[in-house]
Formats: sequence, structure tokens, C-alpha cells
Amino acid sequence: MTGALAIGGSARVWAAIVAIGLATYGFRLSFIHLFGRIDEVPESVKRPLRFVPPAVLAALVLPDLVTIRPSVVATLADERLIAGVVAGAVAWRTENVFATISVGMVTLWLFRFVVFA
Repeated sequence: MTGALAIGGSARVWAAIVAIGLATYGFRLSFIHLFGRIDEVPESVKRPLRFVPPAVLAALVLPDLVTIRPSVVATLADERLIAGVVAGAVAWRTENVFATISVGMVTLWLFRFVVFA
């Protein structure tokens, strides 16, 4: 009886995977079809879309930078937060992605392996 339940459960998992895959494909295809039919994207759609890359970047980066430590000093002394602040300053001043990544990584490695070692 256990084997039959495992097979049934496996079939449901695969059905869910296929359904979610088809829904994702359909959602993406709808946008390709929609924007393929119009000559120009309306300004009311363009304006909010320019905020998508910064929002995605913030969603990926901020959880690693902001941690909850036992004390405020431990939180502020986290090497990831320090490197993130330095990288943010470099990004703001230079607007150069390569410089931002390079300085941020060097700062992280410096604090991780030299200062806090």
C-alpha cells in the first residue's frame, strides 16, 4: 500500500510541476504576444517598468546586508554590511558596475579575512 501512495504522490507532484510550467510559459508568451502587436509601449507602462531592475536588485541584496544580531554593535560590525555600504557609495559616485562589484568584493574579503579574522 505504501508503494501505491508513493506513486500517486509522485504523479501529483509531476502534474503540479507541469501545470506551473505551462502557466509560466503562458504568462510570458502573453507579454511577447501583447508587445508584438503594438508598435510602441505606452508611456504609462514604460514609467513603472524602469523601477523593476532596482527593485529586483534590492530584493536580492538587502537580505544579506541586513541581519539581526544579538546586539547593535554586532550588526553594524558585520563585514557584509560594511562592504555593501562601501559598494553603494562607489555605485553612487561612479555609476560603474565593474568598479562597484570590484570594490565591494575587495572590501568584503579585506574585512572577512584580515580585519575580522
